[in-house]
Amino acid sequence: MTAMSSGVSRYAQLSPDEFRTRLSEALAIYVKAMRYPDGTAEQRAPMWLTHALREGWRCIAALDADDALLGLAYGYTGRAGQWWHEQVRHGLTRRSGPAEADRWLGDYFELTEIHVRPENQGKQIGEDLLRRLLDGVPNANVLLSTPEGTSRAWKLYRRTGFTDVLRDYQFTGDPRPFAILGRPLPLDPR
Repeated sequence: MTAMSSGVSRYAQLSPDEFRTRLSEALAIYVKAMRYPDGTAEQRAPMWLTHALREGWRCIAALDADDALLGLAYGYTGRAGQWWHEQVRHGLTRRSGPAEADRWLGDYFELTEIHVRPENQGKQIGEDLLRRLLDGVPNANVLLSTPEGTSRAWKLYRRTGFTDVLRDYQFTGDPRPFAILGRPLPLDPR
């Protein structure tokens, strides 16, 4: 198979078992792409493994000709009782009221992680991962959180129709401000 100009040879939907097998590789991309300190991968591994057990979980990987991971995206159906859901519900209810929180959080897919190796960013891999991950998701909306500030991720989310749901929100335990972005599903065709 000829590699695409992005360096991607193929995209693959990973099963939970395949995800577990590639967890170290995936977390290495996450730490590098997010510029997190050493030790972050070990801290996040149990959480990522728990995510793979949630309802509606799916994961798409971008792989090169040697079957190495260039990027991945995963998410699942968001539900009451999940940490992220409760954090966002609290912030959204406080700022916009319970009706707005219900509108967004009543039926949504949480785009939990999307990361591309820094040396492969800017080559449409992120958008391909996003589109492939969300293709066929039955939920009414998709939501995500991203650090505030200009980045390639922000450009991707705006280009694919994500709008502001909650801005400058601080999650418990993280001093950085985050934006919660969302949009109805399905995505518009390219």
